[in-house]
Amino acid sequence: MILLPLAPVEDGALPGPVLTEIATLYATNHAFFELSGDFPDPGRITVEQVAAALADELAHEGAEVLLARSAGRLVGLAATLAHHPDPASEDPDPWIGLLLIDATAHREGYGRTVVAMVEDRFRAAGRTGVRIAVLDANEKGLAFWQSQGYVTLRRAAEREAGRPCTVLRKAL
Repeated sequence: MILLPLAPVEDGALPGPVLTEIATLYATNHAFFELSGDFPDPGRITVEQVAAALADELAHEGAEVLLARSAGRLVGLAATLAHHPDPASEDPDPWIGLLLIDATAHREGYGRTVVAMVEDRFRAAGRTGVRIAVLDANEKGLAFWQSQGYVTLRRAAEREAGRPCTVLRKAL
């Protein structure tokens, strides 16, 4: 598996064919998006909505969207932040803002592999820990992150929409 940063093209737009692949990936995860409420109709996620969501992710300083490919196929993506998005935060850790694995390939090891690769990137950058906020309604997600060695730090309200979540951390 390879993990490559998503790079805008010259005019700042995202490349069309890749954007279409990513929108297909998002569409397979309608159950997650029903929980998150990030899209008005999780059963009909459009390329335009995904482009806007990715632009929002990439608007944060130190943000990166990493595409995971296996045998050329897009199997997942991870959105990361080099630091907490609140400049007033004294949190020293980078964050994983989103991990999406093609829902048709869940439980095949792609999630574990992508997480390990993201953690390796942070280790190589000299980081000593990584954090994630998991929506409380996402019980499967919480179980996944705990199985990867992430431990609960606190309960909180999600930063942008105020949804209840659990903040977890893993020492690297």
